[in-house]
Amino acid sequence: MPIPQALEALSSLLGDRFTRSKPDLEAHGQSEAHFTPCPPDGVAYPETTQEVAKIVQICASERCPVVGYGAGTSLEAQAMATQGGIAVDFGRMNKVLEVNAEDMDVRVQPGVTREDLNTELRATGLFFPVDPGANASLGGMAATRASGTTAVRYGTMRDNVLGTQTVLADGRIIRTGTRARKSSAGYDLTGLLVGSEGTLGLMTELTLRLHGQPEAISAAICGFDTIRNAVECVMATIQMGIPMARIEFLDEDCVEAVNAQSTLNMPLQPHLMVEFHGSDSGVAEQAERFGEIAADFGGEGFKWSSRPEERNALWEARHRAYWSVLALRPGADGVVTDMCVPISRLADAVEETRADIAASTLRGPIIGHVGDGNFHALLLVEPGNRAEMDEALNLSGRMAERALAMGGTVTGEHGVGLGKRKYMRAEHGDGWDAMGQIKQALDPHNILNPGKLVPGN
Repeated sequence: MPIPQALEALSSLLGDRFTRSKPDLEAHGQSEAHFTPCPPDGVAYPETTQEVAKIVQICASERCPVVGYGAGTSLEAQAMATQGGIAVDFGRMNKVLEVNAEDMDVRVQPGVTREDLNTELRATGLFFPVDPGANASLGGMAATRASGTTAVRYGTMRDNVLGTQTVLADGRIIRTGTRARKSSAGYDLTGLLVGSEGTLGLMTELTLRLHGQPEAISAAICGFDTIRNAVECVMATIQMGIPMARIEFLDEDCVEAVNAQSTLNMPLQPHLMVEFHGSDSGVAEQAERFGEIAADFGGEGFKWSSRPEERNALWEARHRAYWSVLALRPGADGVVTDMCVPISRLADAVEETRADIAASTLRGPIIGHVGDGNFHALLLVEPGNRAEMDEALNLSGRMAERALAMGGTVTGEHGVGLGKRKYMRAEHGDGWDAMGQIKQALDPHNILNPGKLVPGN
């Protein structure tokens, strides 16, 4: 438990922007997934980097845990205060600080959400492409190294964060990276912080890479007789060098869920959702070539659209797939997990996972950003049913083992947090200990998001 002096000092510093009210604590102790709630002991709402530094200094002096909090959309309990302490909610640090249109970059505070940023950028002809589905905060997206539906073309947060301003565990404020497009000057501290899940520092500013809004966009859905045919179509499309902006896979269970909550009315079979960005002629050519490849693998029922309202309906349905799947079993908890494998093993990975789930007593629709070998399973569990929860966790564990056996990773984008920490040794070996040594060097008293990501408490 944090020392009471820390709570008193934070109350004096922030006034009514530091709260210990039960509703605030409960709201910051929840997870989007199945994890047991862990409320913090207090919630701080800073408005400046200097306030964040003072919060951390106070907590460091009293050995009080500090957990960064954005929109709360993470899926592996990254933002839960499992050892108590202070949740630092960045919701008031939500300003777009500087748009550099000529250099195609932007400087933002961490509480800005991806949708708000793109709204701000509309008049510039630029946009920020990383799209994890949820309207997550950009600070949280950087902390978890998020990716999503557009990663196959535009990359993940790792590729789109140029620099940060970060408060370290002793309250020091540092800047990492520059606005230059490349550098060979020393350690890549930006790369180290992106994906560190708040265990090494609290990012209070981000400099992000922007991209030009495409001249033309075309999207489509098409169905396949089998999972393997759909996935092999993806592999062939990538190997042909067709520059897709998005290519998403839904198995038949996921199609059933999405149909029930949208107007798409897809046949109950595996489907791909695709999108192409570029010039009018380029998009037309890409769509034609993809259609030819899909036909070779039995693709049928193509529905193409370049109309914004139709494309938006398509991707809105995809983004709401998580909640649509939960509605298949009303009141159920979701054990949601992901894995990522080399593209050549993707069909095997999806088929083996689908068979494993089918042999269980649970429903577990599969959906994926298959253009980069990443897919997800959402296992539906009756609340309080220990046998079902154990079965779901065993299925998730076998997915992790399958990913590693195929040369992949136990998480392509959900991150480590609590849920994937137990697989880190198997994936990284002694490299996991090296991560722990970095954590010890930068946070010797282990106050920043303790119990997550690295070895130790």
